[in-house]
Amino acid sequence: MHPHSIRALCVPLCVSALSAALLACGSEPRVPAGPLDPVQPIDTTPATPVAPTLERTTVVSGLSNPWDLAFAADGSLFFTERCRGLSVRRPDGTTTRLFGTAGAGTVADDFFCLGQSGMHGVALDPLFVSNRTLFVFLSSTRSTNPRTNRVARLVLDAAWTRVLERTDIVTDIAFKDVATANGSAGAHSGGRIRFGPDGLLYITTGDNHDGPLPQHPTRLGGKVLRVTRDGAAAPGNNAPSGFDSRIFAYGFRNVQGLTFRAGSGQPFVGEHGPNHSDEVTPLVAGGNGGWDPQNRPGLSCPAGYCGYSGSASTMPMTDTIRFPNALRPSWRNNGASQGMGPVTFLTGSNWKAWNGRLLVGIMGGQRLELLTLNSAGTATANERVELPAARYRSLVLAPDGALWIATDGGELWRVVPR
Repeated sequence: MHPHSIRALCVPLCVSALSAALLACGSEPRVPAGPLDPVQPIDTTPATPVAPTLERTTVVSGLSNPWDLAFAADGSLFFTERCRGLSVRRPDGTTTRLFGTAGAGTVADDFFCLGQSGMHGVALDPLFVSNRTLFVFLSSTRSTNPRTNRVARLVLDAAWTRVLERTDIVTDIAFKDVATANGSAGAHSGGRIRFGPDGLLYITTGDNHDGPLPQHPTRLGGKVLRVTRDGAAAPGNNAPSGFDSRIFAYGFRNVQGLTFRAGSGQPFVGEHGPNHSDEVTPLVAGGNGGWDPQNRPGLSCPAGYCGYSGSASTMPMTDTIRFPNALRPSWRNNGASQGMGPVTFLTGSNWKAWNGRLLVGIMGGQRLELLTLNSAGTATANERVELPAARYRSLVLAPDGALWIATDGGELWRVVPR
């Protein structure tokens, strides 16, 4: 046979021998591939956020009616006590009394507390890191017959132990100087202060159980003021003709809750009702809250104040008959009054499904309500937050995103979402 024929014969014989060897070792011949399975789409729908669980720690106890809280960027906590004054708690837990009664680094001889009034709100200047300046709302004897509430601007020393400089920027906020048939002196002073995203200072005031006060054009009770850090009227307040230009909104009973919605910056207030209708209300410049507890035919009104004399229909918190353009509330507390106090928006991804919702403190009802708001600011749902019963006085987010709470029982809580 020709040598080339021998080579041609060996190739198929060798391949056959190799295949047999592979089969003997347990391998299988390759099977031709069939059609590919269709590609399954990847689910890109974001997971539905879940509500956080809350971890609560009592950080401070034994305080005397703590009223408000404000945080510096380093986590230092400034807080007021209604009848003692202003203090600061540093991140290491040490506390210094700064301004108020005897024992403070700076004693304010004019400061006093009476009834519901004393030292209320505290707000840090937006430039606090560089100028060590903050603001407090307090009752004062610097004015007499009647005494007044006022807002003071304070400059601290470098060590934050005392006040170097005090300037009273708003001195004529209404104060209930004497008791009446409707309640004791010092009632309904309001007193929450906050800097808004616009860099301006907002101040809430109360109606003092004084019938004409909420709708009065020049007296600063039953109002929300907006001023510069020097106390001048802010541009764009849109107060009606003849009104004090510092008035941003008017026609309120006793606003003790104030916060701003992330994104829009719109202010929201929480307001005590009388025997009905605590309300949360979004504000606009020049708006009328619709509270007018005077001249109510058919009602018995001791000392000319009709605020406790009727019902939600005969003495409404928001009177849309007298004031058709009155600001509409976002939410009412089930038609009852249980002492609505502080409000704050929960912001940050750490709050999960609660991010962007409005937290409302109910003092008399001793609970927290969480509101879901639509884009117009109207509540579409509310639910109770499972924390211990307490008279909730202040709600503030710390720089680390935790919620801090002051209670009338003298405690400060730190609440962390998990």
